[in-house]
Amino acid sequence: MSALVQGDTIGIVGGGQLGRMLAMAAARLGFDTVVIDPDPACPAGQVANTVIGASYDDATALAQLAERAAVITYEFENVPVAPLRQVAARCPVFPPPDALEVSQDRVTEKAFFNAVGVGTAAWRAIDREEELGHALLELGGDCILKTRRFGYDGKGQASLREGAPYDGVWDNLGGVPAILEKRVRFQREISIIGARGPDGAIALYDPAENVHGNGILRTSSVPATLPPAVADEARALGRVILERLSYVGVIGIEFFVTDDDRLLVNEMAPRVHNSGHWTEAACAVSQFEQHVRAIAGLPLGDTVRHSDCVMHNLIGTEAESAFDLLTEPNLVLHLYGKAESRDGRKMGHFTRLRPRPA
Repeated sequence: MSALVQGDTIGIVGGGQLGRMLAMAAARLGFDTVVIDPDPACPAGQVANTVIGASYDDATALAQLAERAAVITYEFENVPVAPLRQVAARCPVFPPPDALEVSQDRVTEKAFFNAVGVGTAAWRAIDREEELGHALLELGGDCILKTRRFGYDGKGQASLREGAPYDGVWDNLGGVPAILEKRVRFQREISIIGARGPDGAIALYDPAENVHGNGILRTSSVPATLPPAVADEARALGRVILERLSYVGVIGIEFFVTDDDRLLVNEMAPRVHNSGHWTEAACAVSQFEQHVRAIAGLPLGDTVRHSDCVMHNLIGTEAESAFDLLTEPNLVLHLYGKAESRDGRKMGHFTRLRPRPA
């Protein structure tokens, strides 16, 4: 593809906070943005040039998007794949729909990781409730049952203790196809943000160490508490995944670090990622600008961070006192412009910076 030029338009499917930050990054590089979202007052709509108020699979709206945009991207992985494949015949779509399809089904995703030599927790596909008991015996130990599709921030999953009754668990998850994963004993969770351009160039940020609460990311700290060899392995695995998917854009990949310093991939997100928000404050080129550069066919930016940092999510009513943080030096605050705060809803984030050791 030819690189975009200033004044070209980038289409974004989804108008949440990630779409908002992508639109802001695009504007800094001289691009216009048009967003599709069912809510015309969505967070991205406050900063984009145009909002098309429609569902994400609306064929007419996607056709309008393809007419206006030089390239189309998306901000979350639950976008229907089939309509994107159709629109990709008229306008480039990045990340490629094939990568999106892999990420949308946890069984397909795990099978892909294993096929390219990337380790995961032991798992079994569960298509019927009757298969659950046998799979629990095969895996042994504590397990997690997750729906194959959808589910995020701790939703769509249930913990199963070894030997404990599991009656009703299948129905509570909706009676839909699922995946059973053996619970991993790990010392920490990390993630890596990577990008690949259409020319095959790859750029990887330093791994972040993540802490979750109630299934929601609370903090991401950089540098992560890792031996250098483990950090290098995370980058190497990220490179393998990007290359094998023929990926274009930014990806977030989450790992477990086991007690013996092995890396097991948990999941990937074919988009900019919450655990990469720290790049906005600690790097010259954020993950959002990196994504815009990649899908626009521009050179990828330097991923070296100028500071160590800790990114904190603001959940629900925590954002109401966010301005109190502004008295702190070396703090970057970002609020998402959401009108209503709810329990578990991400309303913004802030990043505390500190100098890197000499």
